[in-house]
Amino acid sequence: MKKRYLRLVRHALRTLRHPRLRHRRWWQAVTRPVTDRALWIPCRATVSSGVAIGAFFSMMLMPLQMIPAALLAIRVRANVPLAIATCWITNPLTTAPVLWCQFRLGDWMRDTLGVPMPHFLAKVAFDVPGAGHLNAASFLLGMMTSGVLLAMLAYPVVHLFSLLMPHHLPVRVKRRRQAMPPVKKAWPVDS
Repeated sequence: MKKRYLRLVRHALRTLRHPRLRHRRWWQAVTRPVTDRALWIPCRATVSSGVAIGAFFSMMLMPLQMIPAALLAIRVRANVPLAIATCWITNPLTTAPVLWCQFRLGDWMRDTLGVPMPHFLAKVAFDVPGAGHLNAASFLLGMMTSGVLLAMLAYPVVHLFSLLMPHHLPVRVKRRRQAMPPVKKAWPVDS
């Protein structure tokens, strides 16, 4: 599996650096941050951050949720391919049940816990046959809460996986620059 991943990464990086596009300034500006190899090599710290970012954005109801996930992964130096891949938790088959659970979570939080929401969001409501009365305030609250909870759950799960199977997801130690020893004078100065 690791060989497949590395082969996929190598192919993606070669595609981004295609000779026909490489010399164009606009393409360089777009791809330079993405082609940093440190963002593509899997290690415990980058993978856990990338999966957490992707899990958060997978719960957001928005088109092209992979783009903000990739941009945030680049910004925080997380694993970009896994941040993008984790966004597919909500694929066309799982979107409807996830949305319904988000509505129900938001309703429960507003009714039971009394979480305040803006009144203009509570007025935006509609009836869905079989699901009941749904409003935007409950949905937004459920969407944000589920995204944060899933991201907070994904981060330690990846760390636990790395602890149990360190050969699959190693810990990469950052290379530190060695401090230069102080320069000694070649000959003593008499005072």
